[in-house]
Amino acid sequence: MAHLVDLSHPIEAGMTTYPGMPGPVISDYMSRADSRVRYDPGTEFNIGRIDMIANTGTYLDTPFHRFESGFDLADLPLEKVADLPGICISNPGPELGAEILYDVDVAGRAVLFATGWDRHWRTDTYGDPSHPFVSAGLVDALVAGGAALVGIDSVNIDDTRSGGRLAHTGLLEAGIPIVEHLTRLDQLVDQEFRFFSVPSPVRGMGSFPVRAFAVVG
Repeated sequence: MAHLVDLSHPIEAGMTTYPGMPGPVISDYMSRADSRVRYDPGTEFNIGRIDMIANTGTYLDTPFHRFESGFDLADLPLEKVADLPGICISNPGPELGAEILYDVDVAGRAVLFATGWDRHWRTDTYGDPSHPFVSAGLVDALVAGGAALVGIDSVNIDDTRSGGRLAHTGLLEAGIPIVEHLTRLDQLVDQEFRFFSVPSPVRGMGSFPVRAFAVVG
């Protein structure tokens, strides 16, 4: 029987997703107490408010994140992020090379890399430069193989020990969305699954949080 696996980290007030970037501020725009004066007795509502950067929690990057001429969230085709056949490859890294795709068909698939780095989520270690990343050679193999989407459970799909962003550049230039900060990918290794990671269609933005999940079985 098919079952769902939630692959997203919850977004919480003040949390750090990427070192040096601000955490979200979550508050009430209209509290339940304030709403009681607007409605009949016994009727109340909460309207929340959140101030956050786009790259918060588990999020998806579109080409506009890297390239001004690339398509943004509003123009992201749903078929690139919803109901994709998936494959999950387990490798702790730190550098994920092209050899891990030997004899693997990635065409039209969401290709997810389970490195186990999500165990460090919300710790000082999570943003350490020793985190797993996708090499330039693996990017070339993913593009040449026709991957539909690429995801990882690490703080960045790129090597952050330098300012170069070869993975973001190569994948997004090819129109392949990227999902970072995934979690629980270990539950997908050696499984057949369909992958979903749909962001809100915000015009003029290249990245946004998603509720990523897999339908397994």
